[in-house]
Amino acid sequence: MRKKEAKPDLAKKDIWNLIQARLKERGIDLENLCCDEADGSSVKVVCIAPDLEASFKEMEMFPRGQTVMIRTDEETSRTLDAWLETGHFKSRSEAAALFLREGLKLRASELEKLTEALEQVKKAKERLHEKAGALFGKKKLSG
Repeated sequence: MRKKEAKPDLAKKDIWNLIQARLKERGIDLENLCCDEADGSSVKVVCIAPDLEASFKEMEMFPRGQTVMIRTDEETSRTLDAWLETGHFKSRSEAAALFLREGLKLRASELEKLTEALEQVKKAKERLHEKAGALFGKKKLSG
């Protein structure tokens, strides 16, 4: 068994350079990759930590009091069951919560791009409720 090498504390720029170098070794040159977001040929590079330990510990720090009901396909259900079989999860729900959280982290940049539009929608709804309240002489209903 090999000894684990000490890993240096890398800055984001250093990590990005390391990723580019490793991809280039495998024939993927990100610097010369031609992409045009307008035609849908954009490329997104996603880096995933080699283990889930940090995410698992982070999830344990916060109570999971919110319920989200989902329907999923058979393959996803089998995959959750396989993770459950590892003995590291107490339930499908716990496994799903971790992987949902991880997936949302991966897509955070897209949501960030939509945040301004979401804020505009929220303000528009508030104006709508105010105008409706003025018309009907009532305050908006809670909910």
